[in-house]
Amino acid sequence: MAFLRQAAWLLWKDLLLELRRRESLIAMFFFGALLLFIFNFALDVERAKATEMAPGLLWLAVVFCGTLGLMQLFQPERENHCLEALLIAPVDRAAIFVAKACFNLLLMALVEIVVFPLYWVLFSVTAWDRLPLVFLYGLLGTVGFSVLGTLFSALTLSARGREILLPLLILPLIIPIVLATIRGMDAILRNAELAESLPWLNMLIAFDVIFLTAGILVFDWVVET
Repeated sequence: MAFLRQAAWLLWKDLLLELRRRESLIAMFFFGALLLFIFNFALDVERAKATEMAPGLLWLAVVFCGTLGLMQLFQPERENHCLEALLIAPVDRAAIFVAKACFNLLLMALVEIVVFPLYWVLFSVTAWDRLPLVFLYGLLGTVGFSVLGTLFSALTLSARGREILLPLLILPLIIPIVLATIRGMDAILRNAELAESLPWLNMLIAFDVIFLTAGILVFDWVVET
C-alpha cells in the first residue's frame, strides 16, 4: 500500500505540472491530428480500404505521438535539476518508474480517445460499433509502449543527442507490441472470429506484464548509470 501511495502522489505531481504547462499533451494532440490530416489528403482511398488501413495508420500516429511524449517525460526534473532530489527522497524508486509510466500512458490514452474517432470521421469508416474493441487493443499496446519507453527515456536522459538516440533504441524493441496490436485491431475490424484475435490479445498482455516487471526490477540500476 505504501508503494501505491507513493506512485499515486508522484503521478499527481506530474499531472499538476502538465495542467500548468500543457506542453506535452497539446503537442501530442496537435501532432496526432496533423498526421491524420496528412494521411487523409495524401491517401485517396475507398471506405473499405480505409478500414483495412486503420490499424497501421492509427498505430503509426500513436507511436509518433508517444515518442514525442517520451522526449518530455523527464524534462521537468531535468530543467529544474531536481532529479537528484527525487532519487534521494524517501520513496521507492520503482514507484517513480510506475508513476512516470502511468503518466505517459494517461497522456497517450487521452490522445487516442481523440485520434481514433477522428480517423473514423476523416476516412468515413462506418464500423463505429467496433471502435471500443479497437481502442482496447490500442490501450493494451500503449501500456507496453509506455513502460518500455519510460525505461529508455530515463536511460538516455543525460545522453548526447537523446532526441535521436531514444527513437533508435525504442522503435526496434516495440515491434512485437506493434505487430500484436495491429493484428488484433485488424481481426476486430474484419469482424473475425474470437479465436483469431484472442492470441494477439494474450500476446499483448504477456508483453505488458514482462516489460512492467523488467522495468520495476532494473529502473534503480538505470537511474544510477
